[in-house]
Amino acid sequence: MNRIIRLTILVFAFFFPINSIYTEPREKDVLAAMRKAADFLANTVSNKGGYVFLYSEDLTRRWGEIPARDTQIWVQPPGTPAVGMMFLKAYKATGDHAYLDYAEKAANALIWGQHPAGGWHYLIDFDMTGIRKWYDEAASKCWGWEEYLQYYGNCSFDDYTTSAPIRFLLELYMTTLNPKYRTALLKAMDFILEAQYPNGAWPQRYPLRYDYPHDGHADYTHYYTFNDDVISDNINLLLEAWEKLGNETYREAAYRAMEFYIISQLPKPQAGWAQQYTMNMKPGWGRSYEPDAVCTVQTTNNIRDLQKFYKITGDRRFLRPIPDALEWLEGAILTSGLPEGKTHAYFYELGTNKPLWSHRSGTSIEDGHYWVDYNITNLYPYGVPLTIDITQLKKEYERVCSLSSQEASAEYIASIQSSSKTVRIDSGIISEIIESLDSRGAWINDLSIPHYFGDVFNEPAESIRGINMSEFLQKMYTLIDYYAQNKSLH
Repeated sequence: MNRIIRLTILVFAFFFPINSIYTEPREKDVLAAMRKAADFLANTVSNKGGYVFLYSEDLTRRWGEIPARDTQIWVQPPGTPAVGMMFLKAYKATGDHAYLDYAEKAANALIWGQHPAGGWHYLIDFDMTGIRKWYDEAASKCWGWEEYLQYYGNCSFDDYTTSAPIRFLLELYMTTLNPKYRTALLKAMDFILEAQYPNGAWPQRYPLRYDYPHDGHADYTHYYTFNDDVISDNINLLLEAWEKLGNETYREAAYRAMEFYIISQLPKPQAGWAQQYTMNMKPGWGRSYEPDAVCTVQTTNNIRDLQKFYKITGDRRFLRPIPDALEWLEGAILTSGLPEGKTHAYFYELGTNKPLWSHRSGTSIEDGHYWVDYNITNLYPYGVPLTIDITQLKKEYERVCSLSSQEASAEYIASIQSSSKTVRIDSGIISEIIESLDSRGAWINDLSIPHYFGDVFNEPAESIRGINMSEFLQKMYTLIDYYAQNKSLH
C-alpha cells in the first residue's frame, strides 16, 4: 500500500508541477504582504524616511555604496528615491494612503538633504558635523571607490544621484500637486539648467571644483562627462520634465545636449567617443583606471542614443556620425589574445589605436597603485575584454535610417508606451514571495560584503544574511504589478 501511495504521488508531481498546484493567491493575502513589507521598511528600517542599499539581518550594520554610519541615508539608487518611487506606485495601485505617507516621508528626507545649489550628493548625513570625520576615517580608506576619497561638498550627476530624486519628486508632485514638492522640484530642475555647459554637456559634479588631482592627473569632475550616463540621463530627464510640466526651456536644454554628441565625436580613423573630455575637447583621464582614450562601450552607447535622438527630433543629422563610428568599431576588433567570444578592449590608445588595459597592485589604499599599459594579463576588473556585435549594430542603424521622420517618431512613442507595460506574473511566483516574507515583514537574502578597506579582489568577502534593497524592491514591484493585473482576485 505504501509503495502504491508513493507511486501515485510521483506520477501526480510529474504531470502537475509544483507551480501549477499553488493555491491562487487571494487579494487580501497579496495586499497584506505588501503592507507588512512596506510597514517594516517605513517604521523599522527607515532613517527619518530614508534608506541605504544593504542591512544586516538584525539591522545593526548598514551599507550604501560603501559602509554607512547610522546617521546616513543613500540618494544613489537603490536608495531613498527608489524606495519612495515604489511606495508611490503602491499607492497608485491600491489607493492606500499609508503608502503615500511613506513616499512623502522619503521625499521629505531628500528635500532635507538637497544641496543649496539644488542637486544631491551620493548620500545624506543627518549629522553634518561628523561628515568630514567620516570621510577621513572611513570613506577615504575604501580602496577602489575613488568617488569617496575626498569630500567635495557639491552635487553629483554620477550614477543617477541627482536625476533619481528629481524623477521621484516629479512623480510625487504630479500625483499630489503639493506645492512643497513643486518648490524642491523646480529648484532641482534649475540646477540641471545652471550646471549645463554652453556646448550642451554636463560635468560629473557641480558646482565646479578643480582642487583634487590624483596620480599626476587633473581633477576630472568638471570635465564634459558621458561616463555613467551623465549626459544621456539628463537629456531623458529634461524631456520627461518638459512633457509633464510644459516648460519649453527643458526641451531646448535637452536638444542642446544632443548636439554635444556630434561635436564631441573624435576624428577618423578613431571616430568614436571618450568617457569624458577636457575643456579643450580632448579625451580626459577620469579615475585612476579610466585613461584618456577612445572607449568602445561609450561609443556603442552613443550610437544607440543618436538613433533615439533621430526618433525624438526627426533630424537626420543625428544619424550622420554613426557610419564612421561603426567603421572604427569594426577596425578595432582584436583577432588574438582575448578570451573566447570576446571581440574588443574597453579602451584604445589615442593615435596608435592599441588596446589599453588597467592594472592594480598593493593591498590597501596606503600601498595601492594603478597603472594602464598594453599588457592583457593580471587585469584590474574594470575595462576588461568585452563582446560587441558589430553586425547587429549595423543592422539596427540601417533599419532606423530607413524610417521616415514620422515613422521614427511613432516608434519612439510606442517604445515609451511599451516600457510601462508589465509581463503577466505567474501566481506561483507570488505565492513564493508571500511565503518567504519573515515575521517582521522582511525578505532576507545572502549578502556578500566586500573587504572595503583592503584588497577587495583577493581577500574573501564577508558572507552574512540581511536585506538587499534591490531585491526587496523587486519583490514589492512584483506584488504591486500582480495586484494591479488581478484586482478581481478571489
